Parts: sequence; structure tokens; C-alpha cells
Amino acid sequence: MKKSRVIRFSLLALSVFAIGFAACAKSEGATEGKESGNGSIVDKVIFTVSMDESLAVKDVVEGRSDVFFQAVPPSIMSALSDTDRDKLDVYRVPSGAWSLITNPIPNKAPYTVKIPSGETVFNPLAVREVRYALNWLIDRKKIVDEILLGEGMPQMTSMTVGQPGTYQYNLIPAKLGMTETGDETKAIADIDAAMQAAAALPQNKGKLVKGPKFWQYNGKDVTVKFVIRVDDPNGRLLEGRYIAAQLEKAGFAVEQLEWDRVKANGTVYQGNPADYAWTLYTEGWGAGATRRWWDISLSQMYAPYYGYMPGGAEEGNWNYTHKKLDELGKKGLNGQFLTTEEYWRDNLEAQKIGLEEAVRIYVCSNLDSFVANKARFNKRMLYGLGDGLNNWSINSADVKPDTDGAFKGQKVLRVVSYSSRGGLFMSPWDPVGKGGFADVFSTMVANPCSDTKTDEAPNSAIDIPLLSTYDVDSAKVAPKLLPDGSMGGDVEVPADAVLYDTKTKEWKKVGSGFTVSVAASGKLYDGYRWHTGLPVTNIDARYAHAFSREWAIKDGDDDKYYDSALSESTLDALKNIKGVVFSDDGSIVSYVNYFFAPDMNRTVSNVGAVGVQAGAPGRRIVCPWEIYEALAEMVVHGSASGTAYSFAKDTGTEVDILTPAHVADIKAKLAEFVEQKHIPVSLKGLITEEEALERYKASIAFIEKYGHAYISNGPIMLTKIDTTTNSVIADAFRDYPYDSRYWPAQFSQKATAIEHVKLPSAPSADKDAEFEINVSEFVYPEIDYKPLSGGTVEIHLQQTDGTENVYLASKKSDGKFVAAIPAADMAKLQKGIDYTVVVISFIEKDKDAPSVTSVKLNLL
Repeated sequence: MKKSRVIRFSLLALSVFAIGFAACAKSEGATEGKESGNGSIVDKVIFTVSMDESLAVKDVVEGRSDVFFQAVPPSIMSALSDTDRDKLDVYRVPSGAWSLITNPIPNKAPYTVKIPSGETVFNPLAVREVRYALNWLIDRKKIVDEILLGEGMPQMTSMTVGQPGTYQYNLIPAKLGMTETGDETKAIADIDAAMQAAAALPQNKGKLVKGPKFWQYNGKDVTVKFVIRVDDPNGRLLEGRYIAAQLEKAGFAVEQLEWDRVKANGTVYQGNPADYAWTLYTEGWGAGATRRWWDISLSQMYAPYYGYMPGGAEEGNWNYTHKKLDELGKKGLNGQFLTTEEYWRDNLEAQKIGLEEAVRIYVCSNLDSFVANKARFNKRMLYGLGDGLNNWSINSADVKPDTDGAFKGQKVLRVVSYSSRGGLFMSPWDPVGKGGFADVFSTMVANPCSDTKTDEAPNSAIDIPLLSTYDVDSAKVAPKLLPDGSMGGDVEVPADAVLYDTKTKEWKKVGSGFTVSVAASGKLYDGYRWHTGLPVTNIDARYAHAFSREWAIKDGDDDKYYDSALSESTLDALKNIKGVVFSDDGSIVSYVNYFFAPDMNRTVSNVGAVGVQAGAPGRRIVCPWEIYEALAEMVVHGSASGTAYSFAKDTGTEVDILTPAHVADIKAKLAEFVEQKHIPVSLKGLITEEEALERYKASIAFIEKYGHAYISNGPIMLTKIDTTTNSVIADAFRDYPYDSRYWPAQFSQKATAIEHVKLPSAPSADKDAEFEINVSEFVYPEIDYKPLSGGTVEIHLQQTDGTENVYLASKKSDGKFVAAIPAADMAKLQKGIDYTVVVISFIEKDKDAPSVTSVKLNLL
């Protein structure tokens, strides 16, 4: 009998969950003022780093640290003694992933590059067919079994295997013929054919030839410059060495550049591909979020405009480009699909193109284990069922008070992370540009300090109101496609709605005659304050709206208030906003050509929720308007120190609200504002001098007290940054509007977990194919599993034409289910084809998202 390996996890998703939050966010659990129960549960968080992962885990085992905030490598987990394991609370989540990113310069024939030394070289990874063949050259299952020790799954797309909403994407690789084990013979043959075709090009004739061991160009070996992460010795270092050996089999010399994260990421992500310092890199990713919808993954991991492909969409760099991927990626993120069918059609097309382009190639997902000291916690933390420990974990952590020392009587959460060099941050803390907060260490510390307008629930991935409420019931929705294929609608925009005009620097009425797809209202949640103690207001929202437009819209060649990278990421979305009405009751109604066909709650949350984030697209980073204003004026008009600042690394010194010299310039700019009684042009007539001065003085006082300018609005705030010890201390912010127990109570939810699937022993065309399925239930975030007593289990047979057959499983006893594909349907299957069977369990249909896994069925 065959048995499939199944990862235990589940995602919850009440369809009415987010709507309920939106309608009654002011619950009895949310309080205002300085009550001791507001903000994080703990009084203090101390973030530190360790240069050794084994020692970091040992510190957690012994209670010197409370939690290791990164996934523990399988080799370290497997080496722990039973005694040590018993001291740990383990959070097992399919959250991480490994991929390869290529440098495909010039990405066109004749595939040669003139490098900085003046030499012309042949780049084999500029040949699309060579890149594509790597999917068969690599045995993903071997990597999972031998390097991850089985703690993961082969993965061909950026969509985490087994998570809800992903299986349709993950069917595409199978349709393209990709398999978990690959096909080395096919790959080498395909690579050889592609290289022979390149050698036959007129520009390469006589120069590109197949040598006795490697291909050669102008008498030198054709070489892959392979950056491999040496600081992941039990993981990506081994992966990289295996892949390097496979590349050599395929006829390429490999220069193995075994670098740590600082040098590797600095070269690959911050350098110019034209420098030709690398052509292949072993990437590692955290999931970043628990997702219900995966549009952002298509943009982030495949579409050049988003800035995560070679060149980073930075001016001055050579950039990988693909017009169709950009078009499809933007359609998804900007809500440009009229129907769910169109949504899936175009997203799946984007996924197929991304696989065929093979600029980024996924290798495997990781079944990550995060560990905490069991004795130190009163209960388990919230965590993302799709991404593991995150900001919700920090803010819901409940540890026992210190019994001695400097913090005696206080609840202090001690968080350790790993850094091979002992450094904490490797990217600038730029709250405006695209390059800020770009490393996991920065987001680990910064994210719990900021609240954006909405968030994704860690147990469901459904959009929930956070900084802002929004009203689903009152939304006006009438989408339609315009003749050019873009989103429009029949909802009338009031003539007195306004937009900020970046040319005239005025808020202007839009006038009559405009219509949109959706109008929705939102309102800032009562009680939010900045860490200065001053309230978050609609003035922050006004400023953020104007700032976003100012820096994305280019008003002539001499427009100093313009950033091309920001514009590339945000302009299309901003163009869809056709008007905003600021109501007397404090609510804001937005009129937008955005419609997310599969999910009305997501549509209204994106349109109606009120945000105050002015920059850092894709990041969870929020600051008050006066900090944004100071940074902008430093960039445009200069700083007290004379440093030429920028919101991008390639046009000056990128701003950093932690670096002491930058912070001194921010403080000086704020002091200049005080002296000049400065009012931002976008806020003229909206605030008084006294109100502006109050903001500037409060931020100056904050900087003087804490030594940094990361002023935000979340449940914890940074109070000390020690660059000598590479530690950061954050204190609970008790002026936070939500009680510390509010969100843990809201997210507690029953869920299912598929434990085990037994495949038919000898599936054939003349008998039913029976699947035996074991399913458990639990209450998130706890892990007290018991056999599922009441729920539904289904299997979905994926046909080669893209359709599926659904079969309901019958319950044999608690936790044990049997589903069968009838012999009549088995007779219609083709021999020799691996059919995907998706197994799904849930408590109540349309009330919770299923636990999902997939298995393979091959007709004998």
C-alpha cells in the first residue's frame, strides 16, 4: 500500500469573519486610554542576534531566550535530545521556500555581455531554454529528502504547496511535464540543443564551441557565477553544491561564490546585473504572510515592475523586462478582473509564463519549525498558519514575569534571531522607498511596531480592519469593463469629490461626469495614537494620499518630487482612484476603479479602508506625516549635514530613520520647520500653524529621548537600539486602542488538519479507487489535536483538461474517512499519467477554509 506524506496544518476562514469585524470593530474588547491591558501583553520585548543557530536554539531550551524567531534547520531539530525537545513548544508551519534567481543579461541573442573589465563573455543563463531546462536538471525530491531530511515538499511555483488557493497554480508545472525528481537526461539534451542553436548564430560562430568538458567562448570555459549562501551550512550551501555539480554535468564551468547573506544579498539584490558579478543565486524566502489570495506572489516573484526581478526596476540598472507579466501582475493587484473566471484565467496564464521564462526557479518549500521555551509561556502565541511567527506572535506573546534582575516583576519577551556576522539589520530603514526594510531582521523588529489600515488574519488570511474600519454593507458596487479592457463602472463620482493635483499643489474637485466600479467608506479607528502620544487623524490620511501621488506622478523633467521606482509600483493603482470625499463625521468615501471579483470583503477593504502609509509599498511601515515631510524635504532641498539623500540606493544616500547621522538631519529639518512655521503644501488650509508645530515638537522630543525616528502607531514602540550589542528594546505602548487580549480571543477558532492519506494499493480502470484519510481537529492557536468528529472531507480529481471531479468522503469513525473514485471514472483515465488528487477537509462549508493537501494517482 502506498502512503503519502502529509504536512499537518490548516487555514481558518470565516466568510462572515471580516465583515463582522468591519461592522463591529468597537467591541467590548477594545478600549481606549492608558489602561494597563492595552498594547502588547508583555511589557517589554528584547531582540538580539546569535551568530550560531545551534547556540540560539540552546538558549531557548535553557530559557535564556524565549523564542527563536527563525525556522530551525532540520539538522539541528533532529539532533536535539528528547529532554531538550520536551522543553520546547514547536510551531510547525509550511512557510519557507528555496528558489534560484538567474541573472539573464542580456536575455536576447547572441547572449553575450561586455563586462566591466572590457571582456565579452557568453552568459548561458541568458538563453531562456537553458534556464527552463534547469527545472529538469534539478532533482527537487533529492534536495528535500537528503538536505531538508524530509521537512518540506518539492515546489515549482511561488505558491506554497498545500495552502488554500494554491493548488490550481501548482497544477501548471505538472501540465508542463515537470516532476519532483526531474529528468537529468532530458535536461542535458535540452541544454545541449539550446547551446548548439546559440553556437550557430552568426555572431557566435567559431567563438562558442563545445569543449571536451565544458562549453567555451573565445577559448574560455562558459561559466556560471553561482552565489551560494555559506551561512546556511546545513541547507542552501549543500543545495548549491549539488546544483553546481549538476550544472557541470550539463557542460558549464561553475564558479562557486560561497558568501554570507550580507555580501550575497548586497551583490544580487542591490547591485547592477550589468556588473556581471553573479549569474545564479540560492534564494531563501519566508512566506511573508498567511495568504488566501496569491496575486501579490505573481507580481513579486515573476513580474519585473514589482522590483524583485534582476535589476530591481531601478533606473540606471540593466533590468529584466517582460511586458505581459507586468500587465497581468498589475491586473491582479489593482483589481481589474470583472469575473472570478477571468481572474483565474489570467493569473494562471501569468504563472505559466513565469515558469517558462524561468528567471526565478522554485526548488522546494520548507516545513519550518519555530521554537519557544515552553515553561516561559502562559499560552501559545498567535502565528501565521502560512508564514509562522510574525508580528501577531510578538504582540500576543504571554510570558511569565521576570523574578529578578533589572526588569523584576515585568513580562519581558526575549527574542533571538540568527545572523552569521552578528549584525541585526542589512537594509536601510527607509519608510518611503522600495528598498527599505528589505530584510527579515528589519521586518521582525519593525512590523510589530506599525499598524496598517487593514491586515490579514493569521489564522484565515481574510482582510480584517485594524487602523481603519470599513463598511461592506453600504458599499456601492457596479463594475464593468471599458472598451480598452480596463476596469470601470457605473457608480457615479460626486462632483465635489477631490484629488490632490501635483502640478498646482492643490486639492481640486474632480467635477461631474465620472463613474467608477466601487465606492466604499471607511473611518480611522477611535483611539489610535502615534508613539509621540499625539492622535492619528485624517490629516495623516490626507497627507499620505497627496504624498503618494506627488512622488509617483512626474510633472515635467525637472520634477524633484518624483521617484521612478515608487511610480512603477504605485502609479497604476493611484490612477484608479477617481475621487475622495472627506465627510464631516470623519468618514472618508473613496471612489475607485477596483474590483476583486472572488471576494467582496477584499474589494471593500482595499477601496474603503483609510490608510496613513505614505510610502514603502508592500511593507508594513507607517509613520506620521511630519516624518515623511522631513524626509522629503531632505531629499529635495538638502540636509543640515550636506548629505545628498534619496529614496533609492542608486541616486544618493538612501534615508534611514535609525542611522544616527540621518536621524540628526531629520531632527534638524524638523527644527527648521518649527523656526519657519512650515506647513506642508498639501495641508495648507487644513491645519493651523499651532497644530503643525505641535507635531514637529513632539517628534523632536521623541528623537531626543529615544535616538531614532521610527515613530509609529502599533502596540509596541522602539525605545533603545544598541549597535554595540546588536540588540533592540521595545516597550508596550499602552496608548494603543485595543486591549491586549482582544485579538487572541477573536482569532481562537476550530479547524481541521489532514494527518494522513493512504492511496489505493493498485489503482486500475476496472475498480473503485479508495483513499483512506485521517483528519484531526484543533482549536487555533493551540495544538491539542483529536480525531475530527464533525466535518466534511472531499477529494478533487484534477483532469488533464483543467476540469475536476469532486467526490465526498464518508465517515467511518471519528477522524477516519474513505473517499472513492468510481470505476466508471477510473476507466476514463489514461495510463502513465500522474493525476493530482487534492484532498480537502473543513468544519462547515463557506464558514472555514479547508485543510488542503495533494497526492498523485497513477493508473496501473
